[in-house]
Amino acid sequence: MRRRHVLWGLPAALATAWLGRGWGGIAWAAPQSDSRAIPRRKLGRTGELVSIIGLGGYHIGVPKERQESTRIIRSALDAGMNFLDNCWDYHDGESELRMGEALRDGYRNKAYLMTKIDGRTRAAAAKQIDESLKRLQTDRIDLLQIHEVIRMNDAERVFAPGGAMEAILAAKQAGKVRHIGFTGHKSAEMHLNMLDVADKNKFTFDAVQLPLNVMDAHLQGFEKRVLPRLVEKNIGVLGMKSMGNGIILKSKTASAVECLQYALSLPTSVVITGCDSTPILEQALQVARGYKPLDAAARKTLLARTEQAAKAQSFELYKTSGEFDGTAKHPEWLG
Repeated sequence: MRRRHVLWGLPAALATAWLGRGWGGIAWAAPQSDSRAIPRRKLGRTGELVSIIGLGGYHIGVPKERQESTRIIRSALDAGMNFLDNCWDYHDGESELRMGEALRDGYRNKAYLMTKIDGRTRAAAAKQIDESLKRLQTDRIDLLQIHEVIRMNDAERVFAPGGAMEAILAAKQAGKVRHIGFTGHKSAEMHLNMLDVADKNKFTFDAVQLPLNVMDAHLQGFEKRVLPRLVEKNIGVLGMKSMGNGIILKSKTASAVECLQYALSLPTSVVITGCDSTPILEQALQVARGYKPLDAAARKTLLARTEQAAKAQSFELYKTSGEFDGTAKHPEWLG
């Protein structure tokens, strides 16, 4: 992998570290001669290796039949896609219930399992952690994330006395949680505030989830403002909304494969994508198996094609509307 593939948007010193010190660097889950192998990358400083593409939890609750969700999850794990995403509130818990069923019969050992909670108080967070463990039929969550940091005071609430972080750290001490992160989709400023407040509390997150896509790339958004800080601190980068929940595809400026390739070519540990059918899963697996970082010319062409649509700011509705703000619609989830 050449330097020119990953310098975009990152200071040269950080890009050099990304390559030379192995932050997020690819480590194969099977010999490179195996054309069906899914590459894996380091999850920050955790020591874990995760598949470069991860299975989104929201879409697991979409199929009408639970058996179809089980087929998708197990097919992904059998193929080497070991990173599983979920959340306490997806489909009122149905996504976790389906994933828990799919992880029976030895499949739990194939997965690096992540889920999220909404609680901002110690009591609400503790309750949601235990409910997630029960639904997922497991005694441990590999990565627990604070969900939807979409308000400027979320960080202060999480770290306040009696806040969610107390419950999360207690769960980690009890062996219920291994690693800790947070996620949000509203603005880079809110992510940076969360990182600042964590620093003030002498805490470093293991992973952070953020939108990374061909539209955000044109703005002073997550890629330009948050991603360099995560790389610098060796925090695992979980890319999401590479297609903006499909809305970016409506711009007719980039295909689904191009959207995935773009996000994968950034210093991501894993790019999480929703798969609610076997054909969509197979498309994601094909991209992962054939992954090669975009070179400078390909990136320039793709960004030139998406520039005008990005400036219109009509295809990142998770930033500009309340459509994706579950905790705004259900403030009671916060506690």
